[in-house]
Amino acid sequence: MAVTVITHHALRDEAAAQEWDAAMYERLTAARGQTGWIGGQLLKAVNDRTLRTLVGTWESRADWETWHEEPAFRETRERLEGLQSRPSESTWYDVVDERRGA
Repeated sequence: MAVTVITHHALRDEAAAQEWDAAMYERLTAARGQTGWIGGQLLKAVNDRTLRTLVGTWESRADWETWHEEPAFRETRERLEGLQSRPSESTWYDVVDERRGA
């Protein structure tokens, strides 16, 4: 059964948000080649330009944990965390059903 992790990020300001978005784009591009990666979305709140939500779906939580040990992930960790105004908050979900348009 696949799992989805939803992580909320609050960024320092709009300048930090631009740099954070660029770093996260690099991270998501690198994730595409990881074992267990199914897909993800980076969401920007329409009512607050400094809030981001990352939705990542993996075949297993173990695959996600392995990804967190990869150099491509670790290289961006400090950079991203330094642009945030507070620690990220994550919640895990089991994927019960998934449907997408044709």
